[in-house]
Amino acid sequence: MTRLSTYVPIRDRFAGLPVRARVIAAVLGLTALALAVSGIVVVAWGRAATDRRVLSEQQLAVASLRQLAAEADPQTGQPWASTTALLRVAIQRATLAPSEGVMAIEDGEVTWTAQAGVPLRPENDEALVAALIPLVSLDTVTYGRISTAQFDWFYVVVPVHLSSSQSPAALVRVTDIRAEAGLHAPIYRAYAIVATASLAVIGLIIWLVVGRLLHPIAVVRETAQAITESDISRRIPVTGHDDVSALAETVNSMLDRLEDSAQGQRQLLDDVGHELRTPLTIARGNLELLDFNDPAEAIQTRDLVISEMDRMRRLVDDLLTLARSRQPHLLHLQLTDLVQLTDETLSKATSLGDRQWQLDSVAEVSTWLDQQRISQAWLQLAANAVQYSDPGSVVSLGSAVDKGELRLWVRDEGQGIGPADHERVFSRHERGSSGHGTGLGLAIVRTIAASHGGSVELDSAQGAGSTFTIRLPIRGGQG
Repeated sequence: MTRLSTYVPIRDRFAGLPVRARVIAAVLGLTALALAVSGIVVVAWGRAATDRRVLSEQQLAVASLRQLAAEADPQTGQPWASTTALLRVAIQRATLAPSEGVMAIEDGEVTWTAQAGVPLRPENDEALVAALIPLVSLDTVTYGRISTAQFDWFYVVVPVHLSSSQSPAALVRVTDIRAEAGLHAPIYRAYAIVATASLAVIGLIIWLVVGRLLHPIAVVRETAQAITESDISRRIPVTGHDDVSALAETVNSMLDRLEDSAQGQRQLLDDVGHELRTPLTIARGNLELLDFNDPAEAIQTRDLVISEMDRMRRLVDDLLTLARSRQPHLLHLQLTDLVQLTDETLSKATSLGDRQWQLDSVAEVSTWLDQQRISQAWLQLAANAVQYSDPGSVVSLGSAVDKGELRLWVRDEGQGIGPADHERVFSRHERGSSGHGTGLGLAIVRTIAASHGGSVELDSAQGAGSTFTIRLPIRGGQG
């Protein structure tokens, strides 16, 4: 069976590495590339500098030979009689470095060479000599480069013609470029050592710096791992004002929304279990004991079940209102005239019960609010006043502006509430002494006020009636 190999893209191969390792690998890779390019530039610059220096030295050698040819023969004091004598003296006076050599070629043969103490012997390189012999007969100085089996030569061939009757002759000066380049080898080795050490130091620094930078992300990950379905109260500590801090703030905001949503779901489940169990039990018990042969009992049971169904419907409506109150788009704000809203609310409230309905005052102001929700909360307070007051008693509504806030109140002459119960009456499932209602009305009022950025206050005493006041911030201009 033929086994096929699976190709894994390079990007996918690195995807499994930790972020710190990938960052370090990327930085070290780029740094190594930069150092390598710098090294190549340094080597190229060194070679170019070597070539320029060698060329300059050979040009000086050419100038020295021409000056010597213009002088007299030191032995005779007369002009040079032969090229052989000129080339011999020129080679004797040549100052050579260890990587330099010199020789004279006449009539196709090497006639003069450097002194025995000179280490570089170009005359022993047959390939070099064979390549240079044709250049001797030229009329111009020839510079060039040639590589043989052992050397990389940089040469200059200087033809010497004292008279047309003499054989072609030339002075050849050569430089071993490999030996010259070797002079820079310590510099290259030092650069390689420094570059390697720099990579190690940079790697260590990046390891520490990236670890410090990624620490907040590690905290985010640890916090996310510590959050469970039953506990999402943990938050990420925020320090600084950088991008990671902004990420932590964003995650915390997301956790706040998740916690609110989870609390709303748990509260809704608790409310449903708490409130709907009783009417369902009552309806089921009466239906199980129903005698279908007794028409009067059947009618009574039907009326009771319908009453419980109505009660459950009211419960569902109230529970939905409370659940939706946690949603960010609960309110539909519009610029509302409080004079018109107060008059409409009082008109609707008069149908709630036989009471002496009065209007205390009207706030002549316009503000941004959800008119439907505020009307719902205000009428709930009015219904609560009717429920806990006697027929024919006074129930007053009013609105006013107090210290930059809008106040909406309902005042009754009912049984009142003791100071110890002022906070309890706003809790869910708390009912008054009559036992009627869902126990959610005042909780809904507080929720609607809070969603507008306001609050609900209670001023009451046992037997002295109650005044419920909704306080809201004013958003808009006064009329």
